[in-house]
Amino acid sequence: MAISNISAYSHLSDADIAEIGARLDRIYAEIREDLGHRDVRYIKNLIRVQRGLEFGGRIAMLIPRSRAALWGGIGAVSLAKILENLEIGHNTMHGQWDWMNDPEVHSAYWEWDNTCPASGWKHSHNFVHHKYTNVLGMDNDVGYGILRVTRERAWSPGHLLQPVTNVVLAALFQWAVAFYDVELGRVFAGKKKWAEAKPQLMEVLAKSGRQVAKDYLLFPALAGTRFGEVAKANMYANLIRSVWAYAVIFCGHFPDDAETFTKEQYANETHEEWYLRQMLGSANFTGGFLLSVLSGNLNYQIEHHLYPDMPSNRLAEAAQRVREICDEYDLPYNTGSFPRQFLQVQRTLLKLTLPNRFLVADPDNAPEVRSERAFAKYPQVESALDATARPRRGLRTGLRLLKRLRPGVREVIAAYTGRSTRTPAPVAAGRGAVAA
Repeated sequence: MAISNISAYSHLSDADIAEIGARLDRIYAEIREDLGHRDVRYIKNLIRVQRGLEFGGRIAMLIPRSRAALWGGIGAVSLAKILENLEIGHNTMHGQWDWMNDPEVHSAYWEWDNTCPASGWKHSHNFVHHKYTNVLGMDNDVGYGILRVTRERAWSPGHLLQPVTNVVLAALFQWAVAFYDVELGRVFAGKKKWAEAKPQLMEVLAKSGRQVAKDYLLFPALAGTRFGEVAKANMYANLIRSVWAYAVIFCGHFPDDAETFTKEQYANETHEEWYLRQMLGSANFTGGFLLSVLSGNLNYQIEHHLYPDMPSNRLAEAAQRVREICDEYDLPYNTGSFPRQFLQVQRTLLKLTLPNRFLVADPDNAPEVRSERAFAKYPQVESALDATARPRRGLRTGLRLLKRLRPGVREVIAAYTGRSTRTPAPVAAGRGAVAA
């Protein structure tokens, strides 16, 4: 189940939480103060590379009787679309480059190469998702309305088709994003007025119409008799971009240990606890410079959620300092390789096609979710946390115990608590359990 009290879950004192918040504030202020010419060069050069890739790719697609040129064009245009959407468009619309006062890369003027209008994205993503991150019933990105990624979403027979829905969503991700903020489902359910949705829908139709005309009419028309071949090439480029964006975004939000939260937690949280929610509700993945650029630096999703308007090229620097804080206060820092995080997401999506009664892991201590109630269920873990008696104790000692609490592992309990294991308290299946 979701976390309803992040302070109890983290096992940190109010003073510790306040100090963490102050240190995270300082990281942001110091990096913002240091922004300058090298950051300007980074984004300007990146835009030049992106435009060069698109121009070269479009030209290559027009070369007749050359399969190599056609596929080279598909690759170049795919890369251009990925760079424009993730590292340039997404980050520009977050206001990461507004400090430059350059209309070319200002959040107020950027319109990206996507079927989704910038205005819709900035509302559904920048405002709703980043403010209510992983708060159930408030953050619509938790499953995007069509996928079941938490046990707290009621199961329906339609979720048996989730593996198919998941593939379709990945392939048509830009289209799902386009209509996301319109919320047609809420309109049909009578929860949103048509008068509010209609102008949003018209804006989406106008924007997506321009995208379709560009990719499937204008550029293919330049190829003359090879119209269909070039239109298909553009379809492949859009498909590659959609699947890649899906993978990057899902790896940052739905792998194991990316926690969810209740409305109660949101209603009562402080600014410092908001930081903790962003840290516990997001996940990073590891990789080199190229992977960082191609993912929009969203392999630093934790830092992006802490500092949404921090220039993306500075997130790696912030990540080193954020991780130091997590280590010092014994907080989890959710990161892993790209394949590992992606496979965890797919496991969760497959498992949650089933009703909860078929899931054997403890609902407060399962791979896809934990809550503060997990500690109360296992007195051994609470005792272990108390026994550590460290000035700054956090989650990881308790989480390690929760993972290990399985029948027959009595020596682990004894090692941490010093209690006799002759008559151990019954324990439920550990976090590593999967669906039957």
